[in-house]
Amino acid sequence: MSSESKKLFNIIILGVAFMFMFTAFQTCGNVAQTVITNLNSTDFHGSGYTSMAIIYGVFSASNLISPSVVAIVGPQISMFVSGIFYSAYIAVFIQPFTWAFYTASVFIGIAAAVLWTAQGSCLTINSDENTIGRNSGVFWALLQFSLFFGNLYIYLAWQGKTHISEGDRRTVFIALTVISLVGTVLFFLIRKPEESNTHGEEDSTNENLGDALSSQSKMTRAVDAFKRSMKLCLTKEILLLSITTAYTGGGFFGLVNKNNRFGRNPVVTLGIVVHFVAFYLIFFNMPNNAPIASIEGTNDQAYMNPSKELAIFCSFLLGLGDSCFNTQLLSILGFLYSEDSAPAFAIFKFVQSICAAVAYFYSNYLLLQWQLLIMVVVGFFGTISFFTVEWEAPAFVARGSDYSSI
Repeated sequence: MSSESKKLFNIIILGVAFMFMFTAFQTCGNVAQTVITNLNSTDFHGSGYTSMAIIYGVFSASNLISPSVVAIVGPQISMFVSGIFYSAYIAVFIQPFTWAFYTASVFIGIAAAVLWTAQGSCLTINSDENTIGRNSGVFWALLQFSLFFGNLYIYLAWQGKTHISEGDRRTVFIALTVISLVGTVLFFLIRKPEESNTHGEEDSTNENLGDALSSQSKMTRAVDAFKRSMKLCLTKEILLLSITTAYTGGGFFGLVNKNNRFGRNPVVTLGIVVHFVAFYLIFFNMPNNAPIASIEGTNDQAYMNPSKELAIFCSFLLGLGDSCFNTQLLSILGFLYSEDSAPAFAIFKFVQSICAAVAYFYSNYLLLQWQLLIMVVVGFFGTISFFTVEWEAPAFVARGSDYSSI
């Protein structure tokens, strides 16, 4: 197998592993509140919203140390251990205890930061400036299949049920735990490419070369990774991309990049236009107080008779737009910071998780019109920021980047 084929194989395995893991995890998240509602009549008194707050809070903070972890143990082991914690979180629902639920929420927040930092590093190691767009698209497309398979499984397993029995719950979560573990084990199929992108990438990621590092050198590596993360936070390119990242919290678009002489901007433009159309349709299709209405719903009227078909179409548009933004962000980060990708991807997930936590908070208090307005404003400035970085990217890479000399 040629070096290029091996790299593409690694990307496919990476995507399939994430597909299995997040088929289980996202399905768990989608049904958690339903399960918890049924459990609250027992000794279990956990809250799905509290769990999410813990996860995103710990996730945000842990992104500060995740590059150091990846630098010490390497992307492959980092993703494997993180996958174990994801599986443990899902397994909690087999026999739930409140203390175990919240403890697992803390650990999965840490694991998520390490997992996504290692994913970005692995993606960059197996890509170059000509393949990073394609590989980002392949990975994202495989990851997004997790939404389809997970929701289809729950639809078939719990179709028509309003009460989830203990037997049904255990059957589903045992199956989800096994699915997550399958994805975790797949990380061991990823092999080190014959040639790394740069010598700096080898130093940064420590790809299981078999050379045993001393405790002192490992600590030095961890401290250096942390310092690079802190300095990278202040660079112009990261500050601009942070606005785009704040807005984000389809394999086709990644594949388009390889021979697209206009760069990434057309795909991002398509993404923001698609999102704006979706926001407009949602505004007309949904009552203004829908986000803050009780579980019984609302009697308020929208600007049109609500349509389920239109709501599903809007969901498609939102997913399409997300694919545009996320594939291009993965692509440009891998392109700009190919020599030391872990800190860049850690900052990417840090900003994304912070903004997701803020969005979770205000979504229960703001009317629909204000939530949509926030998305429009941040989306507009995020798109302009992305354009600025994309236009300057060739010059940034050509001069070797001031960051690479840290």
